[in-house]
Amino acid sequence: MKTISIYILALLPLIGMAQVNRTQAPKPGVAPTIKIGTPATFILPNGLKVFVVENNKLPRVSASLTIDIDGIVEGDKTGLTSLAGSLMRRGTTTMDKVKLDEEIDFLGGSVNTSAFNASAFSLKNNFTKVFSLMSNVVLNPSLPAAELEKIRKKELSNLKQGEDDPNEISDNVSNHLVYGNGHPYGDIETEETVNNIKLEDIKSFFKTYWIPNNAYLVFVGNITTLEAKKLATTYFGSWKKGVVTKPVYKTPQPPAKTYIAIVDRPASVQSLISMVTPIQLRPGTPDAIPGSVMNNILGGGSSGRLFQNLREKHGFTYGAYSQLKADRLIGAFSGGASVRNEKTDSAIAEFLSEFNMMRDKPIADSDVVNSKNFLSGTFARSLENPATIARFALDISRNKMPSDYYQNYLKNLGSVSTQNVHDVASKYVLTNQMYIVIVGNAKEIAAGLEKYGEVKYYDVHGKEVAAPVPARSVDAGVTAVSILKKAVAAIGAPAAIAAIKDVILNGEAPLMGRTLEVSQKNILPNIFVSELLMGGMAMQKQMLKEGKYTMIERGQEQQPDAEEKEELDEKAAFFDDVFLMSQKGNDYTVTGIEKVDDKDAYVMQVKTAAGREFTNYYDVETGLKVKSSKMEDAGAAGKITIQTYLKGYKTFNGVQIPTNVIVDQGQFKIDINFKDIKVNSGLKADDIK
Repeated sequence: MKTISIYILALLPLIGMAQVNRTQAPKPGVAPTIKIGTPATFILPNGLKVFVVENNKLPRVSASLTIDIDGIVEGDKTGLTSLAGSLMRRGTTTMDKVKLDEEIDFLGGSVNTSAFNASAFSLKNNFTKVFSLMSNVVLNPSLPAAELEKIRKKELSNLKQGEDDPNEISDNVSNHLVYGNGHPYGDIETEETVNNIKLEDIKSFFKTYWIPNNAYLVFVGNITTLEAKKLATTYFGSWKKGVVTKPVYKTPQPPAKTYIAIVDRPASVQSLISMVTPIQLRPGTPDAIPGSVMNNILGGGSSGRLFQNLREKHGFTYGAYSQLKADRLIGAFSGGASVRNEKTDSAIAEFLSEFNMMRDKPIADSDVVNSKNFLSGTFARSLENPATIARFALDISRNKMPSDYYQNYLKNLGSVSTQNVHDVASKYVLTNQMYIVIVGNAKEIAAGLEKYGEVKYYDVHGKEVAAPVPARSVDAGVTAVSILKKAVAAIGAPAAIAAIKDVILNGEAPLMGRTLEVSQKNILPNIFVSELLMGGMAMQKQMLKEGKYTMIERGQEQQPDAEEKEELDEKAAFFDDVFLMSQKGNDYTVTGIEKVDDKDAYVMQVKTAAGREFTNYYDVETGLKVKSSKMEDAGAAGKITIQTYLKGYKTFNGVQIPTNVIVDQGQFKIDINFKDIKVNSGLKADDIK
């Protein structure tokens, strides 16, 4: 009998295997009950709420102080909170920034601040000292005026760069349209608003909003509740209460109907499409979890419908995504992608098609199951980080969510049905009430877009502007020759031009928070050298001397082709329109009149004998060249349009020379100001090297 029992037990695994149908995916089991650690909590007498998440796996501790507000309306001082957050870290009443940095570095820690947050981090042995420095920064900031001006200068430089960044432009316009004036999410930072900010405004901001009874202090790491309470009491217990300010804002509404908002950016070879509408969706509400399932199916990643359609099927873009954002002030549904100019119309059609299918067509049960599986896995992995527990507690408290919200997350996720997903799609994917913001070359993308809704135009700050004026025809008497003759005459009289023997230009341009140094030396008509340096390091050098052409990029010498040699010849001649008129075999086509900086300019396409192709723009009134445009191969990025603007003409020795040259390369714009210009200074060939 014993032998028989063993035999039967040995067969049980085989019997079980025989009963498995491997042609079907197993049905999901019941969502597991998970236990999420609950932080220790206490409140100081001044109202400061403290959470402690103890984790002893590593000998380190972090602390984060968060002010419980979602932003304020900054209006004509937009940028105030950003500058304030940076200035707080620039020294205290007991130590300047240099001393503060030295102390923190010596302890091997970090202390950081932003508009509504301060944080500290270090190994456990040094944490008390690092935390005391964070407290000093928060409670006793010196807010030095000199440091404010440094921060302001950097902020203005970043703004200048941002005006050329399609993503920042799109964010500006989208935020202005969706949230509008009078809402903290609708404020647009400009040079003017940043310059309006005074030191007293920053002091008033801290006095009004940085108060303990409207703040959370969170400890995470190798620290006990008793240790945390002692630190919080010692270093923040004296922080005085204040009156909690909780502004109430008008709730943004979706547009009555979908319309197109275009920001004309002629240098763009891709258009950035952003489709967005405000929605009423708060964190922790019943629609939040089904909404995340829906959005993951639609555009949550590379397996999403948008990605599979616009990239995998049509090849319009490198990636297309959507987002369903819950927020206690106002949520938003959005989708977007960067697509080739010529595919802008088609891409919008595919976006809207996918939105409508998600809203109106049946959703496969398998899609819902796969989405839930992905989200449950992501949630489970997040629990490996102790900071997640602290974040959950902070979310629950700030958003007034059920205390067991995250404890029941997997159960609630598992109960989401296909009908739930369809319902939230119908509720929040408002295809007929969207702002479709497009940043791109209007001449190449605008045609045909009116079928999706009214087309309006905006500047980079979200201000509505007139539509670009199509090129106008020129009078019959205007020819390429007449335009060039007028341009040369505008530069100077023939005798004045002939008298120019040498020119030295020295200038600077801000670039990504640093300074680009630009220098050029010319001995007319055929010797020159130009260099670009950053931090003393040579980025680019071009030279023509004794018939030898030199091109060096980042230390690597390149052999110029015929077109590049011709371009170096033109640069050596200095007056490029004079050079053009001297060349044989060039082909010119005058295509019309367009606006350049709100002034009429003749548009002349040029194809040189060496094969270069570019377009020059000449001010109708003055005759001076004000812009040049050309296409260049940027490798993996494909073809890019490079536009060069010539501004600030001034007279030197009887000839006009632009003192401001702006090179717009699409992703980057280099704004060069030549503040040191010398003409006929006696430059010698030996000086060119």
